[in-house]
Amino acid sequence: MKTEIVTDGNRLVAKFYGRLDTAAAVQTAEEVKPLLEAANKEIVLDCSELEYISSSGLRIFLGIRKEAANHGSNVVVRNINADIRQVFMMTGFISFFEIQ
Repeated sequence: MKTEIVTDGNRLVAKFYGRLDTAAAVQTAEEVKPLLEAANKEIVLDCSELEYISSSGLRIFLGIRKEAANHGSNVVVRNINADIRQVFMMTGFISFFEIQ
């Protein structure tokens, strides 16, 4: 699992690679800390290279969303595959995020 964060104007884009499972969640939580520290900007979670997300990964996404909401900002989840979309729908997360 790898996470890459880049600044794109007034937003931060985090791109996720691989499987965001329980084993990868601890490292990923560390890698996304810059998103939490800059939660006043729009945050884009690019999942085009994300193969799988577990409940631990969903918790990370939810934590990012909560921090952004506390700062009046928005989180967009972009490019989820059909399997991840199904997980978002089954868990109700589809209503927590703007999905593109």
